[in-house]
Amino acid sequence: MAGFGKGIRALLYPPIVLLWLLTPTAMAGLILTFTVAQDNTVAACVCYVLAAYVLTTWCCRIPRIVHFFRTLRHQNPLVKRWVEDVRFRMNVSLYGSLFWNGAYGFLQLWLAVVNRSFWYYSLACYYVLIAVMRFFLLRYVQCHRPGEQMTLELKKYRTCGWILLLMNLTLALMVFFMVYWNRSFVHHPIVTIAMAAYTFTAFTVAIVDLVRYRAYHSPAYAAVKTVRLVAACVSMLTLESAMLNAFGAETDALTRQGLQAATGAAVTAFTVTVAIFMIVRASRALKNKEQTDGQQPE
Repeated sequence: MAGFGKGIRALLYPPIVLLWLLTPTAMAGLILTFTVAQDNTVAACVCYVLAAYVLTTWCCRIPRIVHFFRTLRHQNPLVKRWVEDVRFRMNVSLYGSLFWNGAYGFLQLWLAVVNRSFWYYSLACYYVLIAVMRFFLLRYVQCHRPGEQMTLELKKYRTCGWILLLMNLTLALMVFFMVYWNRSFVHHPIVTIAMAAYTFTAFTVAIVDLVRYRAYHSPAYAAVKTVRLVAACVSMLTLESAMLNAFGAETDALTRQGLQAATGAAVTAFTVTVAIFMIVRASRALKNKEQTDGQQPE
């Protein structure tokens, strides 16, 4: 019995190097099975069994993985700083988002010039405006702590609201192209599934962060998370278009146009509402602050 138990344990806890080699192999096998092979072949059965085995072994290692990350959190200075220093976390997030939005925006601009397409021009304008807002906020976060310069934060918060209103024009143009000219995002079904996982994760994280960062009472931090939430909503719109193309072969054109029009109207209405809320809230706060400062004795 002892030998049997050791065998089961060795089977469920293979060397980590072997597990790292088996994981991409299992993923590649599943992708080939879904795209090329058929479900009733021997190769497909082998891929399914290997994938189930790899998933089981990773699940068995969950307690060890949790213990590893807890230890890393307390012992690694960089990870410890990431957890405890909200300003450092915000800077890293803004740098990454700024690089991605800027690069993707200029790529769309290049495609627009090459193809002479207003569709790519609208995409480029959207991503460039997102990058501008993040650069605008990054300059403040680099130099100041949350709530340190409240007047300046409120002005930046209000400016982001105005930029969101301007960005909504590009969103409306994108929706018009998607509905009237039937322009859409076409991806492979597996890529579309990955997009769905990323989009829903980003949307959930954006909502959680927006609520969590309210505790810092910082308009600049609130603006960062609001921009992230708006970007996640726009990602929902592009995801719907990609999913209709990947899995909606039986859906007629009129239904597609209706779904995209409804989602586009909801996203643009949400963006306008958020932008107006930011502008009005910041303007009232600045006015109250000016009145309060004016009443203080010299």
